[in-house]
Amino acid sequence: MPVNLQAPSAGDLRAVRGVKLGVAEAHIRKADRKDLLVMQLAPGSRVAGVFTQNRFCAAPVTVCREHLAAKREIRALVVNTGNANAGTGEEGMRRARETCEKAAALLGCDAQQILPFSTGVIMEPLPLERIVAGLPMCVGDLREDNWLNAARAIMTTDIVAKGVSRVAQIGGKTVTITGIAKGSGMIHPNMATMLGYVATDAAIGQAALEAMIRHAVNRSFNCITVDGDTSTNDSLILIATGQAGNAEIADEKSADYAALRDAVTEVATLLAQAIARDGEGATKFMTINVQGGRDEAECRKIAYAIAHSPLIKTAFFASDPNLGRILAAIGYAGVADLDVNRIKLHLGDVLVAENGGRAASYQESDGQRVMKEAEITVRVELGRGAAQATVWTCDFSYDYVKINADYRT
Repeated sequence: MPVNLQAPSAGDLRAVRGVKLGVAEAHIRKADRKDLLVMQLAPGSRVAGVFTQNRFCAAPVTVCREHLAAKREIRALVVNTGNANAGTGEEGMRRARETCEKAAALLGCDAQQILPFSTGVIMEPLPLERIVAGLPMCVGDLREDNWLNAARAIMTTDIVAKGVSRVAQIGGKTVTITGIAKGSGMIHPNMATMLGYVATDAAIGQAALEAMIRHAVNRSFNCITVDGDTSTNDSLILIATGQAGNAEIADEKSADYAALRDAVTEVATLLAQAIARDGEGATKFMTINVQGGRDEAECRKIAYAIAHSPLIKTAFFASDPNLGRILAAIGYAGVADLDVNRIKLHLGDVLVAENGGRAASYQESDGQRVMKEAEITVRVELGRGAAQATVWTCDFSYDYVKINADYRT
């Protein structure tokens, strides 16, 4: 089960003025499950996105980039689960584009005003006929209070749906921010992650919106890892409908920008942590904090070395304080001039290592006590500067192997 994570209720997810959502059971891969989503955006909405850096990116990622670059007003998003439409060549591109054409015809807009997204099995043809058949059902289901069903419709190996809402006071108006995400395995983002959609009814300029998504993603989705794999389909979209009635935010140094940015970042962070908590087969949620570095980059490098290590992740699953594995990961992280004698390693409230080796005060029983907890913090002090970075991850259990071995069956 996910680590201290429950699915939201419908009442937890607040409607965002200017966003309607409709879902359908299109039988894309499995029967009797919601697997197709349409998000319709009010005229005047602004959209920004960040995407996977995997060179083998999926066809819908390429089409999304093209449509955003065309600077047309985006009127809808179409999301399918069960099939990634990745590794599908020119035929995959054709099917992604035809998805946009069919959705546009139903919604009365141009195909370039549709953003397509897919998630699921790679290198299998997208079942376009099922998506086309399901789109009218999605359109018929469009409503503003449909966020929970939308969160369920984008799940793959997720155990629980993931969604968060917050409100903020912006320019004397109450604005809403609601986000949903899917992700459980193959999570190691590079400027984006899994599938995530965050919407607000605030009014904000396009340049400010794009700055906001970069700020949020670098403090949330770019700080998680489950297994070190970067997906072919990772996408995060930030939508602003402008329906809240606030004066449009254009100045990135203004108090209104900061308030909205922080609320969006909070939503993104909670969604990102939910993905790590729901990592395939996860039983532990770990926070890796590296501080005292010369710059953030070297802190992240060390944090990810720890978070990616299968040896460390399996030790956490077993509650085995085999903590020399953490020292080894710090050492091979790639910080060439690291002075190991200045490093301190803490497991929860326990000092584990200092002066190049085991701390004199460390007792195995103390390490075992912390390792049995469901949420564990690993803190590394480098003693060489003021920079720091935090990464969230999970353990590797027997179920991780089972889930991924049986994924296509």
